[in-house]
Amino acid sequence: MQFETAAIHVGQDPEPTTGAVAVPIFQTSTFVQPRVGEHLGYEYARTGNPTRTALQECLAALEGTEAAVCFSSGLAAGDAVMRLLSPGDHVVMAGDVYGGTWRQVDKVHRRMGIETTAVDLTDLDTVAGAITPATRLIWAESPSNPLLQIVDLAALSELAHEHGARLVVDNTFATPYLQRPTELGADLVVHSTTKYIGGHSDTVGGAVCTDAATGEELAFLQNAVGAVPGPFDAWLTLRGVKTLGVRMDRHCANAARIATFLDDHPRVTEVLYPGLPAHPGHDLAARQMRDFGGMISVRVEGGIDAARRVAEGTRLFFLAESLGGVESLIEHPGIMTHASVAGTTLEVPDDLLRLSVGIEAVDDLLEDLDRALG
Repeated sequence: MQFETAAIHVGQDPEPTTGAVAVPIFQTSTFVQPRVGEHLGYEYARTGNPTRTALQECLAALEGTEAAVCFSSGLAAGDAVMRLLSPGDHVVMAGDVYGGTWRQVDKVHRRMGIETTAVDLTDLDTVAGAITPATRLIWAESPSNPLLQIVDLAALSELAHEHGARLVVDNTFATPYLQRPTELGADLVVHSTTKYIGGHSDTVGGAVCTDAATGEELAFLQNAVGAVPGPFDAWLTLRGVKTLGVRMDRHCANAARIATFLDDHPRVTEVLYPGLPAHPGHDLAARQMRDFGGMISVRVEGGIDAARRVAEGTRLFFLAESLGGVESLIEHPGIMTHASVAGTTLEVPDDLLRLSVGIEAVDDLLEDLDRALG
């Protein structure tokens, strides 16, 4: 199946009893078993739920992996990946990852004996120099959050495998519609399904897409730790993913127009968007992505005070955290989503704004930004 067809059909056959077209919300905590020790595929909703199963099958098909395991949030998905490691293991991680990811590995998993080194993943020599005999994972985001860096996933995969490590790619910004990391050698693909996959800012979730054996390990952790999505959350995400392809086309088209506009604006000092030819990762993004995505970061003239005024001055771009919904959002990463890395080497510029470009009429969005920039 092509992507758009798989998004609508995989894991989503009509319900056999009634013929319902939409996958039902199996809102139950437990399942009747015909005999002691026997069940009809489900026994307890933490362990498994048919609505969640449908979502997992769909996501695996879209990422082109053997398995997908869903969790209650993107950070819960990342936590499960880190729980595959043992005390003494080492992770090489992108130096501009999402602040919540860094907070988790630095403040939680480091206490469990997992060491993490943050480096510039666009520099393969630097990455190679950071790898130790204990390195088990290289953790990448491409495009990265919030600096929109593009990393060479195929080269990173080769480097990781040469050293007996695995490549993890957070594919939240790109989505499987724009980029399939496993086709470039990645071993595990992490998503915050809260974002583009759900697409409507109405549910929180996460997923890991990977091979069958690793999927079994993650499914064990899913059940043992219990950070599972509820059936309604799974249903909302499954409903959202049906339109992922058409939404991403609009997100990308709008973002391209807005990035060009901002690149010419006198109050903007830098536009970080891989679709611009001047972006250092433009050619690489063109090779490993279908399109350039709906996320833009900009630096504005006048420093933090000007950045705050712009963020608070838009009307259609809502001032809010998160991203990937049908509505446009704007935020100040240094104060909001990436506050946890303030004062560290991962600190983001204080004049930086991150835009999640929605699917509204682009001329209205351009007018809104022009007015806010002044």
